[in-house]
Amino acid sequence: MKILANGMHYSALNAAVRMSEENDIEIMNCIGQRYIGAGLSERYIDIHGTPGNALGAYLNGAEVRVDGNVQEATGDTMNAGVIEVHGCAGDATGYAMRGGKIFIEGDVGYRCGIHMKAFRTQKPAIVIGGRAGSFLGEYQAGGTIIVLGENLGGKPIVGYFCGTGMHGGEIWLRTDELTAALPEQVKSERMTLSDEAASLIKEWCARFGKDEKPYLSAVYYRLTPNADNPYRQMYTPN
Repeated sequence: MKILANGMHYSALNAAVRMSEENDIEIMNCIGQRYIGAGLSERYIDIHGTPGNALGAYLNGAEVRVDGNVQEATGDTMNAGVIEVHGCAGDATGYAMRGGKIFIEGDVGYRCGIHMKAFRTQKPAIVIGGRAGSFLGEYQAGGTIIVLGENLGGKPIVGYFCGTGMHGGEIWLRTDELTAALPEQVKSERMTLSDEAASLIKEWCARFGKDEKPYLSAVYYRLTPNADNPYRQMYTPN
């Protein structure tokens, strides 16, 4: 099914997607419509243009591909499924994400992965091809964030306050030298990729047509909560 989104109100567009009897949906000329794919479990949505805020919010198993950039809160509280962005993403990508995967070819804005969490077999993942803005992984409680650092243009791979409030999960940064000033409560280790991280990077490369060898053989730093110096004053003790 093909939908021409020119001038459509976001509610009309979302109603058309939900009411479609076809699982494969292509949206053309998307210009800022919000909440596309929210809560869906059985759809493949191919979007051309720039969807608005909360793309794939509460996504529950559907797959969304975007040929273009996305705005804020992509994948907000998503449970399962995949969001693939052939462009850059705005602030709060993966906000409170608790399952599924988000693959970004370019950069992301501030507070990517804020409040990410994992539960039993549900372990969310975000793979970023470019750089991330400030507060990456803020209050992260679970899941995996990978930043590959393509086309940095002289900028650092992450902005300020990376991992602030982090108390679970992990962040992988592809960089020869860790120049970002990290909070004392975040531990950094230069180390070989885990099997899980390598698998996510391979999938990112396959989705965006990249040669995986330079990514898998590169230097990575792994960031995790510092168990010896945790954020004791920020959380209620068990």
